[in-house]
Order: sequence, then C-alpha cells, then structure tokens
Amino acid sequence: MSVLATPSVDNTRSRLVIDLDAIARNYAALQALTPKAETSAVVKANAYGLGAGPVARRLAKQGARTFFVATVEEGAAVREALGDPLPDIWVFAGYRAKDRPLYVKHRLGAILNQPGETAQFRAAPTGPCAIHIDTGMARLGYGAGDISGLLNALQNLDVSMIMSHLACSEDAASTQNLRQLERFTALTNALPETRLSLANTGGVLLGESYQFDVTRPGIGLYGATADLDADTPFEPVVKLEAPILQLREIDAGDTVGYGATYVAHSPRLVATVGAGYADGLPRALSGAGCARIAGLRAPILGRISMDLTTIDVTGLEHEIAQGAVPEFFGPDLYQAAALDGTLPYEILTGLGARAERIYKGAS
Repeated sequence: MSVLATPSVDNTRSRLVIDLDAIARNYAALQALTPKAETSAVVKANAYGLGAGPVARRLAKQGARTFFVATVEEGAAVREALGDPLPDIWVFAGYRAKDRPLYVKHRLGAILNQPGETAQFRAAPTGPCAIHIDTGMARLGYGAGDISGLLNALQNLDVSMIMSHLACSEDAASTQNLRQLERFTALTNALPETRLSLANTGGVLLGESYQFDVTRPGIGLYGATADLDADTPFEPVVKLEAPILQLREIDAGDTVGYGATYVAHSPRLVATVGAGYADGLPRALSGAGCARIAGLRAPILGRISMDLTTIDVTGLEHEIAQGAVPEFFGPDLYQAAALDGTLPYEILTGLGARAERIYKGAS
C-alpha cells in the first residue's frame, strides 16, 4: 500500500452545485403538462435542501407567482428573498393567532386545516385564506364530517383556494387516486366556488382531471419524482462535488474503511474524498453506490464515514490528472435513493449544511 502524489486542491470542503436554470426548465416542463392550470412552486424545507432564496428568485423570474412553504418562518424567509410583495406565499402548517404579525408583515396566505384555526383567523383575518380538506391521508385538513360547520365558518371570509393532497400519486395504478379525486370533487361541490388545487408532481403526471386550477409541484422542480421507475421530462439539478484528498495504491488483501468491510481482490487505485454522511451521503451507499469522475463510475469502497469516502478510481488516472472532480447524485440520485431504501425527497432534504452551495444560472 503506497500513497501517491495527489492533485492539489484549493478547497477541502465539499460543494453542492445547484443548477438554477435546470430548475427553471423543470418548471417550464411542468407548465407544459398543465396548460389549463397555474403552476405554483413548493419551496418548503429550504427548497428541498437546495436553498429557498435562490430557488424562489429563479422560479419567480421564470414566471412563478404562487409559492408554498411549510411554516410561517419559511414564508417570511421566502418573501424577504423575493423582495417582491406580489407573489402569493401559502403556509401549509395552519394558522396560529400568535403568528399574525408575520402573516401581515410578509403578506403570507393562511391555509386553514381545522375549526380552531378558522376561528382564530375569523377573529382577525390577515387577508385571503385557503381551506385544506382531507380526502384520504388522515394527516391535515377538514374531514367530510366538518363540511357543514365549515360552510358557516367561511361566511365573510375571502377564500382564495380549496386544496387537498394525494396519498399515492406516484403510483398511477393506485385506486386511491380516483377515490380521492371523487371525494375532492364531491366535497368542493358543497363549498363556495373558488380555485381548486389537488395535484402535486405525481398528480400532474396523472393527467388533466387531477390538475384543476392550481398545481403544487415540489420534487419535480428538483429533478425527480416519488416513483423511482418513472419516465419523466425532469432533469437533474444538483450534484455533490467532493475533492480528492489522497490517492493511494492498495494491494490484494488490503482493507478499506471502518470495519474493514472492503477487501481488495487485486491491486487498486483508490481515492479518499472530502465528503461523508455529514455532507449528505447516505451511509447505505457504503460498498454499493458510486461517484462519477468525468461521467465515469467510481464505486464506493467500504463504509462511508462522517467526513470521508473512499472510491475506486482504477483506470481513471487520466481524468484525475486533468482535474476532474468526483461527483455524487446528479443522474444517480434515483439509484442513491433506492440503495438507501428511501425517496429522492429524503436525500435532498438531508444534504448537510457543511457543503458549500454553488449556484449555476441567474437567480
């Protein structure tokens, strides 16, 4: 086992490279799929870990006029990032009277999920509101038994939208989709006429009958869907670059990483790179996932540790000498999610704060 000369690097920190123009193109692709509906943008959880400020600004430049966030604090941050009072920003988590100053200051829209919230909102409305009705998730929203009381509670309120959320939209064959669509249609027929919203990214792909007036895509903007096997028009928007900190040759019988879980069967050239699970690389990729160097696969050897990952770069000497940097995710995001037994959502929102965010394209 011997250490080789390693290409000099100016920075030992990992870099998360986010393509804002690719996000904008994904938004345009979603618009093309919903010509009769407004395409909004879900930027909750810091735009799925990619940076709500730059992402929201780029989407506004692309034409997005409605945004959704999880909490009132997220809404305030998006409004400040936009620097524009006109786009609508809706808060999923529901209304609390204590948050009224933030709703007013940042012109946020309250989504009312239950009678107590509506009562608080009626006492001192902050502007238009939206109503969330539950059609099959048993998560947030008014139930079917609440509709008669809701009709009375909505008197004299400016209801801008009625919405629900699909539980199984990633599975086009699921009977739950049609069941929820029928419930949504029946319940909204009993409520005041206003804009309707049901479709997330998966709902958009289910077709026009699910799209109504406003669609709420999230993961599609960021280059993925919940269905790991879906054929979609969305392109990757993010990659994690990890600098090579050390190159070494190992011999047959040498081991790599904690637990010595990888044993070389032949001489290999390996690179230790400056990214680990603290940067957002799932530990489940240990010995199973890969990096890419100039588009070529470099398998992960042994266990991913907190700060470091070792990859097999045998045969990639030329690319490394030319300055190519190992990259994770990008076109391999789905594979990473599958190996981790999870979804692209969790991979993206789990990207560590340590990685430097680098934005390509104008925000």
